[in-house]
Amino acid sequence: MIKLFHHMPNLVLLIFIVGFLSYFNSLGQATSECTINGFVYDSSNGEALIGANIYLKELKIGSSSNVSGFFVIPNVKPSNYTLLVSYVGYKTFSQEITLVTNEVKRINVYLNQEAILESEVVVIADSIKIIDKLFNKPVSRIDLSPVQISKVPQVIESDLLRTLQSLPGIVPLSDFSSAIYVRGGTPDQNLFLVDGTDVYNPEHAFGLFSTFNTDAIKNVEVYKGGFGAEYGGRLSSVINITNNDGNRNNFEGKAALSLLSLNATLQTPIGKIGSLSGSLRRTYIDQTLAKIIDDVPDYYFLDGNVKAFFDIDQSNKLSISYFGSLDNLDFVLDKDRIESIGFDYIWGNQTGSINWRTILSPKIFGNFWLTGSKFFSDFDFDNFELREENKISDVTLKGAIDYFFSENLEFKFGFEQKNVSGSLKQNTSAARVDVSKHRKLFSLYFISYWKPNPLWNIETGIRAEYFDSDKDYRNIDPRMTIKYKLTESSNLKFSTGLFTQYANRIPRLFFVSVWTSADENYQGSTASHFILGYQKALPYKTELEIEFYYKSYKNIYSYNHTFLADVSTNNYSEDNLPLFNSSKGLFNRGNGTSLGLELLFRKDSGAITGWAAYSYANTKYELEMINKGISFPPRHDRTHTINIVTNIDISNIENEFLGKPFIKPDKNWTLGFSFTYYSGQPITLPSSVYVINSFPDWVGNQKSIAIYPSSINEFRLPYYARLDFSLTYNIHYEGWTLSPYLQIFNLLNRKNVWFIEYENEIKLGTVTQKVSNVSMFPLLPSIGVQCKF
Repeated sequence: MIKLFHHMPNLVLLIFIVGFLSYFNSLGQATSECTINGFVYDSSNGEALIGANIYLKELKIGSSSNVSGFFVIPNVKPSNYTLLVSYVGYKTFSQEITLVTNEVKRINVYLNQEAILESEVVVIADSIKIIDKLFNKPVSRIDLSPVQISKVPQVIESDLLRTLQSLPGIVPLSDFSSAIYVRGGTPDQNLFLVDGTDVYNPEHAFGLFSTFNTDAIKNVEVYKGGFGAEYGGRLSSVINITNNDGNRNNFEGKAALSLLSLNATLQTPIGKIGSLSGSLRRTYIDQTLAKIIDDVPDYYFLDGNVKAFFDIDQSNKLSISYFGSLDNLDFVLDKDRIESIGFDYIWGNQTGSINWRTILSPKIFGNFWLTGSKFFSDFDFDNFELREENKISDVTLKGAIDYFFSENLEFKFGFEQKNVSGSLKQNTSAARVDVSKHRKLFSLYFISYWKPNPLWNIETGIRAEYFDSDKDYRNIDPRMTIKYKLTESSNLKFSTGLFTQYANRIPRLFFVSVWTSADENYQGSTASHFILGYQKALPYKTELEIEFYYKSYKNIYSYNHTFLADVSTNNYSEDNLPLFNSSKGLFNRGNGTSLGLELLFRKDSGAITGWAAYSYANTKYELEMINKGISFPPRHDRTHTINIVTNIDISNIENEFLGKPFIKPDKNWTLGFSFTYYSGQPITLPSSVYVINSFPDWVGNQKSIAIYPSSINEFRLPYYARLDFSLTYNIHYEGWTLSPYLQIFNLLNRKNVWFIEYENEIKLGTVTQKVSNVSMFPLLPSIGVQCKF
């Protein structure tokens, strides 16, 4: 497989040449230059719909709307056609159109939601096949709406990252972490984007919850691998989050109260030129339980976002977006003592973006961003003279141009210029750490989308990067995806590519992570992806996807926990303390592989929705100075995984099976179930123990037991299993909806093992060892209420 990549640039170039020659050879036969373009919107609020399918019935050709809702069908012969537009959860739009020679027809489509309020309304059948939607979707991408996210039972309230953990190929480390591990990769290998801006720390409460407010989200695109050349900087996945633009027609709002937080989201038009959307969420434990129970620390987090959208004219759209999050922990060991030991810890994110979308010509669409991102953390432990400041800032200018050359050929050009600054300062009574770095990343990419005939779709791309650091690095990453319509109801897909990452994150227990980058000591990490997929459209608007993947890693890094014991310095601070400002010795370098098989059965519409998934995975790392150089499975490796997520609209079950229109009664119940099974996590157990005899000057003249470990992660913990449940009662009034709910996490109260604890016991001069399992979350019931108006 590695040899294939030596020839990959030549292979990509060959496909480019064949594509150009094949198409230009047919230009002489072209007889028309008609173009259809426009935007697809939600009729109720004016939000652009991402990934809507646009289709000319007679020609059986079409397009899909991009992140701005824009679509183009170029080079159509003059004639009469039926234009069909469909989107999951909406009625299919149908319009008869007439094209004349050289006409550019602009059609803005407003789709109505499929939920039926009156029995007289007839639902139009979905005229665009599910298999065609699957064919147009990129390899290994899963799209999630805020409704789907909110319906998955969670810990206390809906959470984006914990919802992602229920998808095939994505696993957590434990109940106590919302961090995601995608197809064998680590959390720092995931690129998080909010309205085009990088987010460097997507977690609250030391990883327990994510920073993203699901009520503010319009759409989430999850790429588990094989993503196109427009994305770079990470090895494993891309989570692209688009927030609501805002309701352009009416004022609307949503408020929610859970046992964890208060949450409010508001949307309003800005006259006739645009809209405004904003949300705010804050926990209130510091104002309630922390005032009553001494053991509860004074802690809260909050997050919020504001987004303004401006419809400048028919060809130009402008959006300005801000997102912020903050965690504040004021810990005091004994609240009753004025001089008690304690510390203050504050951390958070701030991001902002300006996005200009423009139709440069009937066939050319431009998308340009100016973004800024900042993450900071401040720790102050006065009693022990320990202070830390950790910062990272990112200012990025990027753009993308889509050229819809014909219905069979499309190009995308893009650039990105990223300026990143990071610093870590630690002051202790024994030493100083003072590291400040500034990095620049320059990226260019080119992608072609070629359809040689209705059965084939070939995407090729190249991404070139230059990383300006203490030592400069360059890389060229080719990407390729091939799709083939196997039958009227099934597709085959293949994707491969090279991926490069110059940033690494150092995980720390009870402290937020620290980001570092490639420098004179550590070069960038690379990964190669091979993905083979099969898709099948099934009855009742259901779909089946099967994917096999293989990933190989080169130059991946694991934090060296003996770093402080090995490091030395020749620099000293003004007060003559050792000053550390180099990354040498910080990581252990290595390689790795990951392969797996994923099955996903999914149903997105109807009275019963959800998905069922199975994953097989095998990940191995081989790190220098670790496990004697022998490969081992990392802690997050899960051989077998089963996920089942089901949501039931009780009022419409009978209507779905009888083929009748759905109803929306004044009151209705919805049920939610989520089942998760993981085979056991790898764990390192003792291979032997030995007794250390006491010395004469030891207090009590006691002996002690020491443990000698086995090979790293040689054994496995017991399997993990959990069933979650949710029940929601929806009360619909004129203009607003009230929805109280009950959620139960770990309904069967299974004691899933987190780790194994060893304790020494001494009785009557005999030393024994006590072994016990430490479990994760028990049964956790929670209640809350949501109000929409």
